[in-house]
Amino acid sequence: MNEAEAKELLQAERARVEGLIEETNRSGRDDRSAAGEPGNTGDSVDPLPSELTDDAATADVRDRLEAIGWSERRLAEGTSAARGAAVRPIAGDRLRADPTAELTVGEARRV
Repeated sequence: MNEAEAKELLQAERARVEGLIEETNRSGRDDRSAAGEPGNTGDSVDPLPSELTDDAATADVRDRLEAIGWSERRLAEGTSAARGAAVRPIAGDRLRADPTAELTVGEARRV
């Protein structure tokens, strides 16, 4: 995989993940707002299950965004997105499926 394609894949993944973060943040705000509306019979002290789900999803997506940042830095440093922590270069097909992959398929299976 060439550098331009790797950059393009990472940019697309960053845009997708940033959209997911905004979506889960909006959903969390909506849930919290709805909890305070008149007629809500729930205990206002206890978080709604949906709030907890939104918070967990946001944390997972932020971890993904951090992985994208690591991949972008490797690419900028010239160590290549196709290298990561792998002993051998990561196949282009694997990076197309997951632009932040740090191990080859075989290495990931062993871990």
